[in-house]
Parts: sequence; structure tokens; C-alpha cells
Amino acid sequence: MKLLAFDLSTRRGTIALVSGEGILSATDWPNDRRSSAPFFEALDEIIREHGRPETIVVGLGPGSYTGTRIAISAALGLAATTGAALAGISSLCAISDEDDFCVIGDAKRASFFFGKISGGLLKSDPELLSEDEMKKRIASITTTPIYSSDQLPQFTSVKLRFPSAKLLWLRAQTAPQNLARAPLAPIYLREPHITTSRTRQK
Repeated sequence: MKLLAFDLSTRRGTIALVSGEGILSATDWPNDRRSSAPFFEALDEIIREHGRPETIVVGLGPGSYTGTRIAISAALGLAATTGAALAGISSLCAISDEDDFCVIGDAKRASFFFGKISGGLLKSDPELLSEDEMKKRIASITTTPIYSSDQLPQFTSVKLRFPSAKLLWLRAQTAPQNLARAPLAPIYLREPHITTSRTRQK
């Protein structure tokens, strides 16, 4: 069975096609969030060379809202045309092959998110923290590695690392019962802000 995995939640895109014999194709690239052309070129090349996948696993973030929406839309369209089974998993789980680690990231508006991976899976929604709160949280973690896909020089002990499509595949294989099924949606760090006419008048 061929499984296609991809993620566009960070500034590095990643895609891989895996079968029972091993990795058929895998590539990463600088992910310009203003253009999805490199992703669709890589996707088209993989399908032309290796045929249609039977299963698709897509990273759901958190991270770039635009990139994650593009990835989910592509997964939905491809599943509809190929009949492939479709599932999603948090992109944070694919940052390391370790069972236990933490991930932080820039949540904008002077806030940061903190997620804990346990047994290879994100056990609860990422937590939003201020910079001071994040520094205290990081200081309290003594043995578990901490990663981020954002450049955050204020947190000196955090290592830069990006999601891997090969690790999305690994997580799908080792814990399929924890995959998200349709309808898939990005993992939000906060509810989308909606401006109404009443709030604009205040």
C-alpha cells in the first residue's frame, strides 16, 4: 500500500511517498507561503513517477494558517479523485522521532504556543503563553528536548527543527487510532477573530 504524507505548516515544505518496501520518494523545500507552486510540482512529480496513493496523511498544524489550508485542500481534492483514504495529524508530532518532546512556536500578538508530545502524540491542544510565561515553562523542563520551527532567539535552549513527511508516515503507522478523520481542519491556536459592525463602532 502506498501512503502519501505532506506538510506545509512551516517555512519548510515536506512530502514523501512510502510503501511496504520503504520510502519511494521524499523531498523538502523552502516553503514560500505566497506561492504553493513548489508543493504542487513535487506532488505532481511523485504521482507521475509512482502512481496514485492508497492513503493520504496531511499535517494539520499549528503553524501557517495559509499553508495548512492549502495542504488540507490538496489532500481533500486528491482523495476525491483517487479514492484514497484520508487522515490528518498534528504537524508537531512529525518534528522528531522521539517518543517524548516539547514544541514551541510564535503565535503572534506577543504570545507563543507550547505543545507536549507524549508517546509520539499530541495529547492536548497547544497552550498559549506570554514570553515571560514561556521562559518559566522552559526553565522548568530539565530533561525533555524542546524544538521550534520558528526563529526564537530569546529562548536560547530551544533547537530549530521542522516537520518531516517521513515522520508523519511513521506516526500514522504507529498510532493509527489517533489520526483525525474527515472533515479535516487546521489546528487553531485561538478562535478566528470576527469583526462585526457593532464592534467596529466601539
